[in-house]
Amino acid sequence: MSRTIPLEQVRNIGIIAHIDAGKTTLTERILYYTGVTYKIGEVDDGTTVMDWMEEERKRGITITSAAITCSWNDHRINIIDTPGHVDFTAEVERSLRVLDGGVVIFDAVQGVEAQSETVWRQADRYNVPRICFVNKMERVGADFYNTVKMIIDRLHAKPLAIQIPIGAEADFQGIIDLIENRAWSVDGERDNEPIEIPIPEAEKPKATELRHKLIEQMAELDDQILIAFLDGTEISPEEIRAALRRITLANKAVPVLCGSALSNRGVRLLLDAVVNYLPSPADMPPVHAVTIKDNTPIIHEAKDNEPFTALAFKVVTDPFVGRLVYFRVYSGQVKASDQVFNSTRGKTERIGRLFLMHANRRDEIEVADTGAIISTLGLKNTFTGDTLCSQTQPVLLESIRFPEPVISVAIEPRTRADQDKMGDALRKLTEEDPTFKVNFNEETGQIVIAGMGELHLEVIVHRLLSEFGVTAKVGRPRVAYKETITTAARAEGRFIRQSGGHGQYGHVWLDIEPAVRGSGFEFINKVKGGTIPRQFIPPIEAGVREALEGGIIAGYPLVDIKVTAFDGSYHEVDSSELAFKMAGSMALKHGAAKANPILLEPIMRMEVVTPKEFLGDIIGDVTSRRGHIEAIETHGDICIIQALIPLAETFGYATTLRSQTQGRASHTLEFHSYQEIPASLTKEVAERTGLAKYV
Repeated sequence: MSRTIPLEQVRNIGIIAHIDAGKTTLTERILYYTGVTYKIGEVDDGTTVMDWMEEERKRGITITSAAITCSWNDHRINIIDTPGHVDFTAEVERSLRVLDGGVVIFDAVQGVEAQSETVWRQADRYNVPRICFVNKMERVGADFYNTVKMIIDRLHAKPLAIQIPIGAEADFQGIIDLIENRAWSVDGERDNEPIEIPIPEAEKPKATELRHKLIEQMAELDDQILIAFLDGTEISPEEIRAALRRITLANKAVPVLCGSALSNRGVRLLLDAVVNYLPSPADMPPVHAVTIKDNTPIIHEAKDNEPFTALAFKVVTDPFVGRLVYFRVYSGQVKASDQVFNSTRGKTERIGRLFLMHANRRDEIEVADTGAIISTLGLKNTFTGDTLCSQTQPVLLESIRFPEPVISVAIEPRTRADQDKMGDALRKLTEEDPTFKVNFNEETGQIVIAGMGELHLEVIVHRLLSEFGVTAKVGRPRVAYKETITTAARAEGRFIRQSGGHGQYGHVWLDIEPAVRGSGFEFINKVKGGTIPRQFIPPIEAGVREALEGGIIAGYPLVDIKVTAFDGSYHEVDSSELAFKMAGSMALKHGAAKANPILLEPIMRMEVVTPKEFLGDIIGDVTSRRGHIEAIETHGDICIIQALIPLAETFGYATTLRSQTQGRASHTLEFHSYQEIPASLTKEVAERTGLAKYV
């Protein structure tokens, strides 16, 4: 089937930034100017298209990434508006995994903020080409040049300013395009086109200097510009744009633009830049996969006539149509009602109806071709990170990795009817959000839900109450500690039961040793000579994994452990998978208890932005909370404190900070690592759980 739009004219982009930088506000303007909406929605009024969830409109923040499709200059632009709050970083992670380009927004007043660094690193990990938009140029304290400097200092990137502002704050009047050497007046009226004006006399020396600097910077990065620069020939705007596209696609530098989304300034020029500089699926490297049979690497070109390959990156429970699975097509085509193979789970699935998404609205289509980002009904066994592919040529794409939860609360349904509804609701929520985990605590009989932060869990609980109609009692937030071992140990697991008839016999020896921090669990089979039949090795590993779920010190999960099965014995009649699973579990627990177990706590990277006058009080408070100050930056009267602090010490910190600074300071937290808890606190934490058996 022929394409409606050539692949070269497709752009899959994400809008990414720190919270409150203006992502959703910018996206609403893009939808208006591209004709998708007839009026501009406002975050403060709760009328935006992209923030359609009740919780998003009530809180004025983006919680879940929303996809939408629009057109500009004969190009199709698929946009994903992502959250800025660190608790919802998984939404950014999975969006960047399937996108080709990104628009990174910076607040012209705050510059590069904490979450800006996080999303920048995520984009680096996936090699996503970017352009930058310095937003809020009309606000008091806006400084375009300081933001560009911060991109260099804090992100270690190479910004190429292709626009500069005419004035700032209340005097922000327009934009100078350094490529065309032209100026544009933007009056802020939403329906008025930018008007070309002469470059103001006061701005001419700076514009000339910065245009020359731009060409010099590009000459260092692009051979064609270098040759023209050395020859002294005039470089045309078309040549500059072509070179800038090559530089951006190669991730050598990032073009920087400016404007104000709220006052409708610079948005059309930003759309031109998206089309001119960000990649199409055809510009991206071919997708790398491995064959199912023997893990042989294989490459699929971004072409419609290649075998179908796609990655599911999001699952949503829609109250009207049911379970929607979002996926990105990397090669080939798929039609509604086609059968596809889920190579991650080894199951065949039938594609239901196909939709182009407009936030929570849908346009049904018949065919999804290469480069499409769409959703579908009917995939019952497909989850986030799964590969969908052709049945005749099954391959496996790299999945998506998500951080582990660091905070948990106990939740208890009030009635039997609520218990049934809660089970269904929690299942749907865990399918939607890979960083949301649900466990049943056997010691307390409670359901424990875990997430990335207090706001994350608060939103989940509100959705349970309002969206799913579950009435429940919710406990106080608790830190998700983990356990590990510090020395090696050898342990025996012997499970023998005899009750007159057919008995149970399982016997295994394990070597247990600490692994590199953050590496997880590794199981190695070194059983030789048939001392344990091959079919009983997987049950041993299953028993070990089960034992890891409840640790030695306080019942928290054991992590970063290498386990080697090297010996044991079996009985020809009584040995069974269950017996060896129990033996593996027993051996792990005995061995871990002898291997000097320790407790680990989540450490958060905290950034506090405060007026200079409160600096001493804040540093003293952070230090008293077992925090470690890493750096202090000063920008005028504002100080930025970067510190590492245990998550357990941050509960209620927002209230303390407000009272210390008369509400003038703000802070952000993001997960950094797990580190050993001080020995003096280990017993206290263990006793709180009621499991202080080995302490």
